[in-house]
Amino acid sequence: TFSFTDPAVSMDLLRAVLQPSINEEIRGVFNKYMKFFQKAAINVRDNVGEEVDPEQLIQETCRSCLEQAKLLFSDGKKVVPRLPHEQAVPKRARQMDEELNRRGSPIPKKRKGRPPGQSLSNDRGVSGMAAWKLKVSEPVRRDGPKWDPSRLNETTTFVLGSRANKALGMGGTRGRLYIKHPHLFKYAADPQDKHWLAEQQHMRATGGKMAYLLIEEDIRDLAASDDYRDSVDLRLEELKPFVPPAWMTEKMQKHMETLRCGGDAPPP
Repeated sequence: TFSFTDPAVSMDLLRAVLQPSINEEIRGVFNKYMKFFQKAAINVRDNVGEEVDPEQLIQETCRSCLEQAKLLFSDGKKVVPRLPHEQAVPKRARQMDEELNRRGSPIPKKRKGRPPGQSLSNDRGVSGMAAWKLKVSEPVRRDGPKWDPSRLNETTTFVLGSRANKALGMGGTRGRLYIKHPHLFKYAADPQDKHWLAEQQHMRATGGKMAYLLIEEDIRDLAASDDYRDSVDLRLEELKPFVPPAWMTEKMQKHMETLRCGGDAPPP
């Protein structure tokens, strides 16, 4: 039982009545910005690989927008958790961002070819997206024993990137493994490699589909880490490791050496 004279109950009843209309208007706002999200997600897929799911990236971005929008109604006591890339934003920029949210951001002038709101950033502040770009542009460390080409030999076992995603519980977000762990060595299989993989029934013969190979030991080390070992979604039986032929291993050794020395990965 509850009292309809309770202010919170009364307000929530009103909210429940208005919620469908509010949801519809929120959907309209997101539709206005969706073309920018779609272009960005496709760009990420083109840069990272075909295993990135643009739709999943868009969904996560929309949820993040809603979380950050809560700051508009913050009472100053509760702080909305910030994403890891946003924690790298300078304190001055964060203060400006939160102050704008509290006061209600002014509508910026539209600029051709730019998303609305982009003009809010200036020389004294860095927006969340700018901070994310700074972070992903930082060079990935490729040193230590895991990046020693000599560890790849005739007994080294590999797994497909798609299977590694499933094994670590990220099957629904196909490219998340590479974004979350950019330090991992991954090798993009070329047509010759994919022909062998299909012949050995490690993958389907699907034409131009991207296929990454990762070292089984690296994935098992991840699975044993604090981030994954207690996960109920861990499925190491999905790995299905295999030993590639010597000619493929030799290509992967050269690829690792190129990356370790600061070179770029050749286009798949």
